[in-house]
Amino acid sequence: MKIGLGLPIDDPALLLDWARRADAGPFHTLGLLDRLVYDNPEPLITLATLAGATSRIRLQTEVLIAPVHNTALLAKQAATLDRLSGGRFTLGIGVGGREDDCLAAGIDIRRRGRRLDEQMRLLDLTWRGEPYGEGVGPIGPAPTTPGGPEVLFGGFAPAAIERVGRFGHGFLGAALPPRFMDGMFRDVETVWERYERPGRPRLVAQVNVALGPDHIVEQARRVLLDYYDFTGRADHMAEGLLSTPESIRTAVADFTAIGADEVMLYCWSSDIAQLDRLADALFSLW
Repeated sequence: MKIGLGLPIDDPALLLDWARRADAGPFHTLGLLDRLVYDNPEPLITLATLAGATSRIRLQTEVLIAPVHNTALLAKQAATLDRLSGGRFTLGIGVGGREDDCLAAGIDIRRRGRRLDEQMRLLDLTWRGEPYGEGVGPIGPAPTTPGGPEVLFGGFAPAAIERVGRFGHGFLGAALPPRFMDGMFRDVETVWERYERPGRPRLVAQVNVALGPDHIVEQARRVLLDYYDFTGRADHMAEGLLSTPESIRTAVADFTAIGADEVMLYCWSSDIAQLDRLADALFSLW
């Protein structure tokens, strides 16, 4: 089982230390969320910085709200990050749900799904080295990974699962316990087979964690409540925060049992000592 870390967003200045420590440890991936109208670091710029501070660990957006990004620029940024990281970049991608993000980006929130579908067509063209459009030549650089970086789709709607079969390499499921995520994973596999894709989709689960003294857990809960305030379900999300080694180990085991290839532990507190606590809880031989 691969274990990744979702990076905290409340103090970007600490993220280089987080990345270096994680790169030296047993973790497989560093993930970073995306929002426009919020006090979080821009993920592609941040992950490019972290790529230069690491040599082994993968770098992942989870998830990038693609519709609020300019498509041609996104294609270039993602390919550049794939090159800079030596092929270690995974583009976790989704439509988002915040109206203020869409207003700030100047897009219609009601058309964001259709916009993402068109973006995926253009990203694929660009990463294969083909002209971007009429009167527009190819946009480089070519990514290190043939055909472009790994793409995981996140979301809850059937359209998100459908996109895995049409465009992606796998699915990133967040905010659901294993007993509910099981059904989504099976739906992804069904769509994958319907599109006659070779092999199997990569299945990644995300769970919110905070491991440490009470004040660390409380700090994480405050950040999480603020981030999810727009959903009207912030209290429910905070209730799902795992804060003991036993509960985290159980969640990893349960996600493994339903076929997850990786579990991302999203850390809502910037306390870097969580890295050692999580490693001790999950990697007894490390």
